[in-house]
Amino acid sequence: MHPYELMVIVNPEVEDRTVQPMIEKFLGVITTGGGTIDNVDYWGRRRLAYEIQKKSEGIYTIVNFTADPATTQELERQLRLSESIMRTKVLRADEAVARLAAVAE
Repeated sequence: MHPYELMVIVNPEVEDRTVQPMIEKFLGVITTGGGTIDNVDYWGRRRLAYEIQKKSEGIYTIVNFTADPATTQELERQLRLSESIMRTKVLRADEAVARLAAVAE
């Protein structure tokens, strides 16, 4: 099991009240696969640095979780299949911290 950080950008045309249940449905893949959800942070609507699918804003969610690589791959697959998800990024948390430390030096 490895620690991961997931960033999800949801299409802004999706109603705000449906974002949290939709994200929780995807997080069910992690718990079903034997992983644990450490933290879920809903950032809400934010302006994008550049347009994605002709949209200038998105609804951001950051999730910290622990899972095995197979579960993480299944989560990414499920997220890619959803038309409401504009962009995702999954990082191994320990690798991200190591990169930041290397840049800081």
